[in-house]
This record gives sequence, C-alpha cells and structure tokens, in this order.
Amino acid sequence: MHSSDVSSAASVTDERRSPDVLHLRRGGTSVVLEMIAPPVIVHWGEDLGEVDRQALAGLALAAAPQRVSGGLDITPVLSLLPTPAHGWLGTPGLEGHRAGTGISARWTLAGVDATVDRVSISLSDEESRLAATVELRLGASGLLHQRITLRNSGSSAYTVQRLAASFPVPWDATEILDTTGRHLRERSPQRHDATFGTYLRESRRGRPGADDTLLLCAGRPGFGFEAGRVHGIHVAWSGSHTALAERVPTGEAFLAGGELYGPGEVILEPGAAVTTPWIIGSWGDGLNELSWRFHDELRARPQHPRRPRPITLNTWEAVYFDHHLDRLTALADAAAEVGVERFVLDDGWFLGRRDDTAGLGDWQVDTKIWPQGLHPLVDHVRALGMEFGLWVEPEMVNPDSDLAREHPDWILRSRLDLPPVARQQQVLDLAHPEAYAHIAGRLHALLDEYPIAYLKWDHNRDLVDAGTGPGGGSHVHAHTLALYRLLDELKAQHPGLEIESCASGGARVDLGILERTDRIWTSDCIDPLERLDIQRYTGLVVPPELMGAHLTSAVVHSTGRATDLDLSAAIAAFGHFGIERDISRETDADRARIAAWVGFAKRIRPLVATGRVVHVDGTDAGIDVRGIVAPGGAQAVFTITQAATSIAYPAGRVRIPGLDPQKTYRLGVVVPGGEHADAGQSPLRWAQDGVALTGRQLAVTGIRPPVQHPGRTTVVELTAEN
Repeated sequence: MHSSDVSSAASVTDERRSPDVLHLRRGGTSVVLEMIAPPVIVHWGEDLGEVDRQALAGLALAAAPQRVSGGLDITPVLSLLPTPAHGWLGTPGLEGHRAGTGISARWTLAGVDATVDRVSISLSDEESRLAATVELRLGASGLLHQRITLRNSGSSAYTVQRLAASFPVPWDATEILDTTGRHLRERSPQRHDATFGTYLRESRRGRPGADDTLLLCAGRPGFGFEAGRVHGIHVAWSGSHTALAERVPTGEAFLAGGELYGPGEVILEPGAAVTTPWIIGSWGDGLNELSWRFHDELRARPQHPRRPRPITLNTWEAVYFDHHLDRLTALADAAAEVGVERFVLDDGWFLGRRDDTAGLGDWQVDTKIWPQGLHPLVDHVRALGMEFGLWVEPEMVNPDSDLAREHPDWILRSRLDLPPVARQQQVLDLAHPEAYAHIAGRLHALLDEYPIAYLKWDHNRDLVDAGTGPGGGSHVHAHTLALYRLLDELKAQHPGLEIESCASGGARVDLGILERTDRIWTSDCIDPLERLDIQRYTGLVVPPELMGAHLTSAVVHSTGRATDLDLSAAIAAFGHFGIERDISRETDADRARIAAWVGFAKRIRPLVATGRVVHVDGTDAGIDVRGIVAPGGAQAVFTITQAATSIAYPAGRVRIPGLDPQKTYRLGVVVPGGEHADAGQSPLRWAQDGVALTGRQLAVTGIRPPVQHPGRTTVVELTAEN
C-alpha cells in the first residue's frame, strides 16, 4: 500500500469517529440518520428504544463501509438525495440539467429542523445553484413519509428529469414482491429474487394503471403475510410514477420512488420549485403487520369516513344504459326492501348518452330520457330513505359530443391528430383554465340542483401522448394537480359529499387520490373468486372500509361464471358492501337471502372499519382463510373459502391466527343466506355441537374446515368468553 493510501484510509476512519446522529421514533418504528451531507439513513425499521447518543453514533460507525480495491477512496453510501458528485454510482435521486449543461449537484448541509418524529433537512449547492429540502416524518402507526422539494436558485432554467426518495432496506431483503395486472384483474402478485442491479416499475399511463404495483416490497426470502421481515414503499401520486428496488456491489440495498416526469415536463424557472409526492414506507414481521401500519394511519386522518359505510346499490350491471323511470324506481323499491342505504345511478343519464360512443363532456341531464330531469327518481329514492348518488367521468370527452366539437383545443394531445382512441374517448386537459372552469361549473350546477350525496368518479382510459397541444410538452403533471384542485374544491363547497375513485375499475388506486376521495372501486370484476386476490393485495395499503366490494349477479358480467350468492356476499362483506345486480327481478326467496346478507354486512361493518385484516399463510392450495379481528381481540369474523378442489378429502385443519392467545373464543358458523345441503356429508362436529378454543390453540393447531364444493365459503364468527 502506498503511503498516500494509508493516510487516506486513516482520514476516513478519523472522520467517522464520532458521527452526528438523529433518532426519529414513533409507532414502533425507528429511523436513525447520520447527519453528513447529504444525510444517510443507517436504520429504518424496528423500534430501537431509548438509545443514548454514543450508542447511536456507534450504530452509524458500524454501518460505515471500508475502502476496497478497485473502488473510490471513500466508498459511497446511499444518502437521502444521492448524486454522482458524491461518488454514488447507483440510481441517483436527482437528474437534471440547464439546457444540456450544469448536470452535477453536490450537497452541503444548510440546516436541520427536527422533532422526535420528523425532520426537515435543507441542502444546497452554490456551484450548481440548486437547493433542496428533504422532509421525513413518522406517522402515528410508524409509517415513514418522505418527500423532496427542489428549488432553482440560479439565473437560468433548470430541467428536472428525476427526483426520487430513497429508502434503505436490510441486506438480507433478497426477495421482491410487487403487483401487476390488467383490467378486471388488478393487483396480481409476482415474486422474484432481488439480484444485483435495478428492478424498475414505471407507470407511463398518466394514472397508476391496472398493471401498477401498489406497493413495492423487499424482504427476507419466503416472507408471507404472517411472518418474515419485509419493507415496502408506496408512491402517493395519481399520475405517472416510478418505483425501483436496487442492490449495488458496495453492499447497499434500497427502494426508491417518485413521480415520473415526461420530457421537459418540469422546467424550473429561476426561483421556482417542484415537490415530489409523498413516498410512504412501511415494514413489518409479515405483510399483515406491514399493511396494519397503512390502515391505522389512514383511519387516524381527520377526513377519514367516520359514519358507517352506507350499503350501496349501483345500477350499472342491473340496467346498463337502459334508463327508464319505471324500471329504476322498481329497482329502488327492491333496494330499499333489502336494506340498501345509497342508490347510485350509473352511466347513461346525460345528453346523448345511449351507449359509450357519445356524450362524455356534455354534463346535462338528457331531457329526452328524463323530461323532468332526475327529480322524479331522486325524490323517489330519498322518499324511500336512501341517499342518491350519480356516476360522472369529468376528465374525459367523447369526440362525438358538443364539448369536443366546440372546444377541440381542450383535449390533451401532442400532435395535430388525436391520440389513439380508448373506449371512444379522449382526455380533457383540466390544467387548461377554461376547460377546468367549464367542468367545475357543470359539476357544481348538478350538486346545487340535486341532493347528491355521492359521486362515482370514473376515469376509463390512460393518458396517451398527453401534451398541451400540437408540438407542446407533456401535461400529465399539471393535469393531475388540476384534478386534485377540482376534487378539493368540490368537497369544500359541498360539505358531506362523498366521492369514489373509479378508473376502469381499480386503475387509479393510490393514497394521493384517497386524500381527496372516500373509497376506491377495487375492480370492475366482482367475481368473488377473482376478488380474493384483488382484495387481498389492494388491502396491503387500502383498509377494507375504503374498498368498494359488491354482490354480483348470478352469472358474473366480467367472467361469465355462475357464482354462489352466499360466496359473493361473504367476500363483499369484507369491504364497503354493495350490490351490483337487478334485485327487482329476483325471486322472493333470493331477495330474502340478499336482505339477510345486507343485515350481516351492517352488523359487522364496525368491525370492518376498525379491525385488523388477517390473511393466513400455509393453507391447502385450494382453501383461502382470511379474517378481521377487533381491536383488543374481543371479536373476529373469518371466511374459509374453497377456491378450488383439494387433494385431501375432507381437508386438513386450518389455523385461525391474529387473536389474543390468552383469550378463549366461542366459534360459530354464520349462515345469513341459509345453509347449503351437500349430499353425503355429515355436519362438522365443532359447528354442530359448538366449541371453545384459546387464541393460541386456534393459531397453532386450528380447526377442521367444512367440506365444500369450489365456490363455496363458510363464515366463522368468534367471540371471546373471557
């Protein structure tokens, strides 16, 4: 070793002898930062307890890499806003330039404002004439929120290409879980090894998209819902975005995410700034615990729905575009009879809307179909004691509409010709002041004229080649911010209004949109067997009371599968329960079964809105076991669903975890729709005679499930006896 090498190594050691550290703690989570420039997260995860400064400094020192042959003299580590100027050769947190120059940024620490659970860190670079603020805060349940604001302090424009927040994960987090999908099958899970290099997930759709990964996770190999340490991040943004997992040869592993900027979309003039959306990280011993952090924090928000979630009937799969007052009032009568509390009129009520090829943008009641407006239907619905809701799709326009003919310049496009058509529609540029004013005016007029308690806000296509006009720049960022402003304005001017985020089903599910809406439509597919996975993986972030889940028709619209009414109702009861079928044409017996399930959903909705969702690992491949456990463990409801045939006949025992291990529980089978008679099968002894088991026994040993045909479910209610 050369003498210069020895002195260089010694200087690194001396520099790190007594690091300055900061410890954030809240909700069972610790975040330890080494306050260099830029700061480094040396720990994110388990609460470390009360630790003195010397021990924290030791933690930072123990995490410092040594110099190795073939590398830089100071081995780079992942910082909060890493750049190549600091020696970082992985994916940078910032990329940008000034008309092709000024590509480098090297941060100095300009200021720190910290409390026990949050910190705002100011960074600056006089040479590049940039300043940044990195905000970190821990929520009440231990979620780590991070966002970055970048400001141009120079005299020329600065183009931002990438601005992403980084979250380190343990080096043993060598398995990745994310989701993909399509229309009617959103959030399908996929797993693979976290190898060296970058695993990149991007949405370039102008919305998250049906193939979006709601959560990008990295954990110990084999982690499941019940056990195995796992970390994950969510990008709380309703436009295009990016998320990545990366491992680099210097021993750093991390997750990162942010908004995905289109070319030239964010150009900061002198003095201007841009802020990323919140990127939110969770962790847990298993995915159940990781998801509870999201659920607990969302439920603690001041705007979170507090009243019981109204049982909702949506008219789409009952009547489609066939709007006639007599048929709809008969449907409303049947809805009230079974206990529905909110009646939603779906697509087909506005000017020229006889199918999906025309009318979008012309948000006036079609007097050819509704000569007295919607008043007769609204009055009838409200006289039955139900709220009235209405479907709208304000961001879209059919070329065959008065609006498109009068204002073609309001359509998002980048060329003279229009972007590729999807569902016979294009996208309005809500960032265009006149377009925004027109749409806002029409929505306000509807809400002023009719006592509308609920808007089903749809969004049925991706934003493709979405520019400001021929030859213009990308406008997804501005459009998304305008959408947020419109939703905020409607909520402010119409107190009590609830809004559902629907986007070809579940293509816009994110915590940015849920800051401004009251539920999401989980998927256009309400086939209960398909919904098992869709609801399971949506629930990693979204609590069940915010997930629209409806009883489907006897033959499912989206899959053509004949389905059991009780199965469909039981799966829907673990969400915001509703009905999506023409119950006015049901037999009296089936209407009575539906009414019984509505009553059950009303009875358990306080549990659904407050309890912890438990998904069970290690069951028979054909059996799904999931439940919701009340805070404190006094009550729980589980479903045991036969999703496919089992090799064992009868099936082996299944466990019921998540309960208080010290409590004794009385188990009972709930049969709102009436028991099935399966020939040749005797009843379960525990269900027939009753049984009491401790929470520990249920979690470790379990119970024998009933013999069921595929497509059947058993609802088990557990009540603590002590």
